[in-house]
Amino acid sequence: MSNMSDSEMIDGLVKKYQELKSEIGKIIIGQDKVVDSLLISIFTGGHCLLVGVPGLAKTLMVNTLSKALGLGYSRIQFTPDLMPSDIIGSEILDENRKFKFVKGSVFANIVLADEINRTPPKTQAALLEAMQEKSVTVSGVSYKLSEPFFVLATQNPIEQEGTYPLPEAQLDRFMFNVKLDYPTFEEELSIVKNTTVDKSETINVVLTADEILNYQHVIRKLPVPENVYRYAVSLVGKTRVSDDANSYAKKYISWGAGPRASQYLIMGAKTHAAFCGKYSPDIEDVKAVAVEVLRHRIVRNYYAEAEGISTDTIIKHLLDE
Repeated sequence: MSNMSDSEMIDGLVKKYQELKSEIGKIIIGQDKVVDSLLISIFTGGHCLLVGVPGLAKTLMVNTLSKALGLGYSRIQFTPDLMPSDIIGSEILDENRKFKFVKGSVFANIVLADEINRTPPKTQAALLEAMQEKSVTVSGVSYKLSEPFFVLATQNPIEQEGTYPLPEAQLDRFMFNVKLDYPTFEEELSIVKNTTVDKSETINVVLTADEILNYQHVIRKLPVPENVYRYAVSLVGKTRVSDDANSYAKKYISWGAGPRASQYLIMGAKTHAAFCGKYSPDIEDVKAVAVEVLRHRIVRNYYAEAEGISTDTIIKHLLDE
């Protein structure tokens, strides 16, 4: 691939992206926007939080995605008694009385952290540290995680007993917060028809791990016009409540987004542009990723809650201004 120019790489990526979508579409019906968001965050090198009620095929989606991307996949079911060592691994004594490190489930390219809000903060922190550092430290020895490394954490929106919501600082490590909605009537009809018969689809591998890393590298290099940088930073600025803040934000927001939001807006816009075959992102690309980048970085105040104004409504209002 090294002898290809960046623009040829982007043209190639558009084809690969279409192939990925059609492979995933063999198994996953509808959920187009969600699949897009997952792909954008993988090719950006970010992580994703997926929020949806049980039974919307979150696990199936990630499994299918990892097959099409030719990546190693592991699923960790988060439970109240899960220990940090279950995730990162631990040292055991082997038959020669020597300590050896046994890798935990986090050593995969795609890690599905299922129901991350069901486990206590100590265990959540073990995963989030791995996400941040891309390595794991056990007894003073550091182990690199395999690249590309992508964590997809799922969370049930239903506030049940015995859940531990992720703190704001840890939510901030996720590039996107993606909402999974119920399928439409037609989609659900199609799902039921396809899944209640005896047939299985084969998923073809579209990309290799090395190709994904190459594409990530090319996407990072895409040039961004000054006005797009300014748009992203000012959009994030509008969510912050200060004396000269936007009156709408002041009325409904108690806490705004930090600089990481601006970084992810630009990175996400680059990937979104690349998927569309553009060699440079524009303001529309920033808008395309804005809701999912900002959704978990804004805290509504009690006026917004009392009036039933959702975080999404607030973000859309700021985008329309």
